[in-house]
Amino acid sequence: MSVAEANPIPAAAPRVELKSLDTLWFQVGGTVCNLACTHCFVSCSPTNHTHEFLALAEVRRYLDEATRLGVREYYFTGGEPFLNPEMEAILEATLALGPATVLTNGLLLDPARCARLKKLADATDYSLDLRVSMDGYDAESNDPVRGAGTFERILAGVRNLHEAGLNPVITVTEVCREATTDSGKERFFALLRTMGIERPRLKVLPVFQIGAEAERGGAYESWQRLREGDAPAGDWDHLQCSACRMVTDQGVWVCPILVNEPTAKMGETLADTLGAFPLEHPACWTCHVYGVSCRT
Repeated sequence: MSVAEANPIPAAAPRVELKSLDTLWFQVGGTVCNLACTHCFVSCSPTNHTHEFLALAEVRRYLDEATRLGVREYYFTGGEPFLNPEMEAILEATLALGPATVLTNGLLLDPARCARLKKLADATDYSLDLRVSMDGYDAESNDPVRGAGTFERILAGVRNLHEAGLNPVITVTEVCREATTDSGKERFFALLRTMGIERPRLKVLPVFQIGAEAERGGAYESWQRLREGDAPAGDWDHLQCSACRMVTDQGVWVCPILVNEPTAKMGETLADTLGAFPLEHPACWTCHVYGVSCRT
């Protein structure tokens, strides 16, 4: 066997073009969270300060640029967004420009906050969606992943949103294996109906084998990479990175999945990030194979 055969040169990764910047994400909570979920691909926790909160002034600067570039919708994540003391002011500024979605663990959704969120929603022509994360339809399935006692606290937040007149989207990852089955989905729907939610909404997402999840469930295998020829119809428009970017306190990243990957930082402004990006990370394989879209 030749040296070349024993050490083959890896094929160049395909590149995804940004067809249009439709969606802008903000890592508004940084990597600071009041939970330390065992499957968190960003490894958020109370002590993780890899990324810090985004200030209202920073968000406004990017919103101004986003408006010029034609962004259509805005997403806020973390960490836990509602740990950011300016979160509600940030939403008010955003909802003057377009629809907003907040990804939250639900623990900080007390009745007073939910009433204020409803007021923000009523004051805009755009939609405000709250996506509340759970990882089971009971404490036995949820709490080993998200922490002891979190199931009941999450339900309290969901109930507070409902009573304020807001219908959250419940997001569940495939760590809860039953969530991918019809019977498992029905258990979530039944749980929400017992709370008086007549039209329950559920979104099931795959896990990304990075961060805390790599320790819990295992990291990617070497074969889990994208190659030229993998794309349907020869392009990558089905990937969210063909239409989105992610803002953190340290600049702009290609997507909300890879904020801990230095090579995924594309620049300081949105204008810096309008070029193509190489799909080199194994998480890109998950997005392709599972058809991941974080849109509501």
